[in-house]
Amino acid sequence: MWSFSAWRRRRTLERHPVDPQLWQQVRERLPILDGISDAEDHWLREACVLFLDDKHLTCLPGVELDDGERLFLAAQAQLPLLHLGSLNWYQGFHELILYPDDFVSPQRHRDSSGIEHEWDAEHSGEAWQQGPVIMAWPGVQASGGWEGYNLVIHELAHKLDMLNGDANGLPPLHSDMRVSDWATAMQQAYDDLNRQLDRNPDAETAIDPYAAENPAEFFAVTSEYFFTAPDLLVQAYPEVYAQLRGFYRQDPSARLEQLQASHPGYKEVQE
Repeated sequence: MWSFSAWRRRRTLERHPVDPQLWQQVRERLPILDGISDAEDHWLREACVLFLDDKHLTCLPGVELDDGERLFLAAQAQLPLLHLGSLNWYQGFHELILYPDDFVSPQRHRDSSGIEHEWDAEHSGEAWQQGPVIMAWPGVQASGGWEGYNLVIHELAHKLDMLNGDANGLPPLHSDMRVSDWATAMQQAYDDLNRQLDRNPDAETAIDPYAAENPAEFFAVTSEYFFTAPDLLVQAYPEVYAQLRGFYRQDPSARLEQLQASHPGYKEVQE
């Protein structure tokens, strides 16, 4: 049966073919894609084209993107969706705004006493409910490796979280997942991280202490670690890793272990 959406998808892919050499260059800049299968690579490349056709990239003065850099950003955005099916997971925004550096934005918070506090804070990224995703381009450029940092994944994890409303650390779970299991794993790890920081604000925690800000940031930071430092997340909070594995339908830890066992470059790092 003829489908308009399928026809539009096919037409978009035909109009915007990706040069294989350019894609290989993008892959070389993204170690976190090492070890994915040929089928996953094919899906990811097509998903990047569709993402860039669907979303508007607004570059502020000082940011200029060529085709390779657009693909570099898109590939990181699409990695979390690799096995999430055809649902429109990024429906909550239509624009990505790229700043040439970190930016200052007004913040507002109402405390438990009902008092509202306002201040200005410097950020490298922001995501608002039904608004654009804002990122500092240097942060995007610094992403892509196995270092426990990825600005793109972090900000888009907030967008996944917001599919249920305000960001609260609970994205829409699959039917075979239990909210109680998710809540228990996340809350216990979140409380553990906060206890460490309460005892010593300068403690060297297993994951970025920014995760202790609130449950939404905990989900975003652990999503970063899930894709970019899965070994550290498994060691620190295995139950959290298991829940994220169930949500994202991926197992980066197993992929990294396979690379470390068989890939010459990763063997050298381990030795």
